[in-house]
This record gives sequence, structure tokens and C-alpha cells, in this order.
Amino acid sequence: MPQLESRLFLVTDRHQTKGRPLVSLLERAVTVGAPVIQLRERDLSVKDLLALAREVHRLTEQCGSQLVINDRIDVVLALERAGVHLRSNSLPVSVARRILGHERLVGISAHSVGEAVQAESQGADYVVLGPVYDTPSKQAYGPPLGLHCMEEACKRVRIPIIGIGGITAARARDLRHAGAFGVAVITAILGAADVEAAVQALVDAVASPS
Repeated sequence: MPQLESRLFLVTDRHQTKGRPLVSLLERAVTVGAPVIQLRERDLSVKDLLALAREVHRLTEQCGSQLVINDRIDVVLALERAGVHLRSNSLPVSVARRILGHERLVGISAHSVGEAVQAESQGADYVVLGPVYDTPSKQAYGPPLGLHCMEEACKRVRIPIIGIGGITAARARDLRHAGAFGVAVITAILGAADVEAAVQALVDAVASPS
């Protein structure tokens, strides 16, 4: 089974880059910490998403980062070694696994401990759990879960759990202490004035729970 090679996920949103080109920011980010890139551009057509995915894929291949694409298994199949990240209401993990096989990452978003447990039982490689803290981008998923929920999930689930929602470097350390494998961020990197410094701070924060 494939394994995560970084404790940091960089989730893309080209609308939150403060007007800067997304790919250039990703290039700056991967040269520092080689985070997993989760390509999540929901408003693009499949044609435009594939074009962007190919560009990002070239970048991740050059820098040794892993790439997962939100939901679009057809786009994933067009790219070597890319994985898929499923929404909680998307295709079941078991179906995605049958399509993609056992050599590609299959992850899923979860919004409760129960969903995280279910994801593991279906064969997911990792779970992104949140929102842990309050954040505008995740308000549709309800109130923040808090560290206690992360602790409970980590006790019951053996696959890596990634915390998302309102993540800062300080909160990343707290999540590692709670048992999380790592964290996922959007604006903490894409909205940062100094992208390299933001990545390094997060990489350092998730490096060790001590």
C-alpha cells in the first residue's frame, strides 16, 4: 500500500493566492518542504483541470512531492503515480480502490470520528479530519471539532490522520501532540507573504510531537 511521504498537505485554491500565479507558489513551496499537493480546484472544467494537473504533476515529479487530485479519478488516471482525495460524500473508498488499484494513494475527508473509522475500514490510506479549528473555508461542515475529537480519532484509527481547518504552526504542534500524523493548510501557505518561511515553519511544527 502507498504511504504518505510528508506530514504537510498543501491544499490548492487559486482564488486565495493574493493574485499570484498558483503554480509559481507551489514551486516555491515544494522546494522547501516537499509537501503533499492536494489539487482542489472545483470550479474548473475537466479540460482545464487536467491541463493544470499536468503542470502541477511535472512539478511534483521533479521535486519528489506526492500529488493527489480531488475526486476526479479520470484525471488521476491520466497521470502516473497521482492519487485521489475523495470528499466525504464522493465515491466510496472501496470503489476508488478497485478502479485505481493498490499502488496509488486513496484518501478521504472526514468530519467526525465515525467517518474516520469508516474510511479506514473501507481501505483508505489516510484521512483528512476537520475542521479542527474555526475557519471560513470550512464553515459549511459545522462547528470546529476541537483537539478532543482528534485525540479520540487517533485512538481508534491506525491509518494517518491529517488535521485541517484553521491550522497555524502552533496549532500544528498541538495536533501532533494529540496524535495527528500531520496537517493540511490552504491560506497559511498560499496567502503568506513569505511562502518559503511559512512552509518551513509548518514543516518544523509537524516534524516531531516533542
